[in-house]
Amino acid sequence: MKITDLLGETTEYDKKQAVEKRKVKSWLKSVSAFANTAGGTLIFGITDSEEIVGLKDIKFDSEFISQKIKERISPFPEVVMKIHKTGNGENLLLLQIPAGAETPYYYTGDGVAEAYIRIGNESVVADATELKRLVMRGRNSSYDSLMSPYNYEDYSFSKLRERYKSWTGNSMTEKSFESFGIRDAQGHLTNAGVLF
Repeated sequence: MKITDLLGETTEYDKKQAVEKRKVKSWLKSVSAFANTAGGTLIFGITDSEEIVGLKDIKFDSEFISQKIKERISPFPEVVMKIHKTGNGENLLLLQIPAGAETPYYYTGDGVAEAYIRIGNESVVADATELKRLVMRGRNSSYDSLMSPYNYEDYSFSKLRERYKSWTGNSMTEKSFESFGIRDAQGHLTNAGVLF
């Protein structure tokens, strides 16, 4: 297998010459970023100029990686580690991180808790807006489904009721507003309801 077979788009992988033991944040931020965005692969044993140098003690390195991910990434993301032996006998370690379902995934160490995202070929700290998106994605909710400060009783929805009647031939019931995500059972409008 050629190194080009391992590499995809630059947002999908990150190369590391070695498993940095003293500055684990240098590669753990990529674990956080991949889990928070579209997933990706960390390739250990290759330089930035794509020279294959391999890892000397792949067993120790893989155990160290697992330990540090458990200690410093919260919540613990799904990861898959694979060893790839090159034609010249060097061992590469591939750490595959799929897109996570429980975002945001934080790097917790050095007295900080930071969520990273992938932008191009870089892992960067998520700003406040992106962090809100990650939280909502982790809750499996969207802006439209969030509750607003407005009450259902204060609005008539006459145009919506009229349109619904013309499309279906039926009148819109109070339960219809709940099932369409326009209001909740307590009578509060969702953001979608406010937009209507």
